[in-house]
Amino acid sequence: MDLSERLIIQNKIVIFILGDFRCALSLSCVEKVIRAVEISPLPKAPEIVLGVINKAGTLIPVIDIRRRFRFPQRELSIDDRFVIAKTAKRLVAMVVDGVDEISELTDEELVSAKQELPFAEHLKGVAKIKGNLIMIYDLDQFLSLDEEQALGGAISAVRGEKR
Repeated sequence: MDLSERLIIQNKIVIFILGDFRCALSLSCVEKVIRAVEISPLPKAPEIVLGVINKAGTLIPVIDIRRRFRFPQRELSIDDRFVIAKTAKRLVAMVVDGVDEISELTDEELVSAKQELPFAEHLKGVAKIKGNLIMIYDLDQFLSLDEEQALGGAISAVRGEKR
């Protein structure tokens, strides 16, 4: 078991719903979950960024994880939730269908992501809970370096900053 997997065990995970899938993030990176609100466009943002929301004066990019994982697209619904979470560089909001639960993992429930899904670059780990596989995502791996730079430039442009 590697360090990132041990860190998941020390922390709880937030399990969210995305279509027919249950996915998770480490609770330590989740700030809060809010109801979906109107998204403002963000010109020149990467394709997986739907736009931004303004929370208490902070522009938070909204990530479309359906697009990242090539899930079927659909319109934003009033029943959707935004998971506001911290990456190494900024807060982001992820659009999810709903939040299922907060769960504390045991050693037996955690499986190596590399062992189960060696091709999955966005994963921090995989949990087996009640017979179901739950992918635990590494939020810092959602954006490529190019996407991160484009996003930073787009946000700076909206704020009127020079880069």
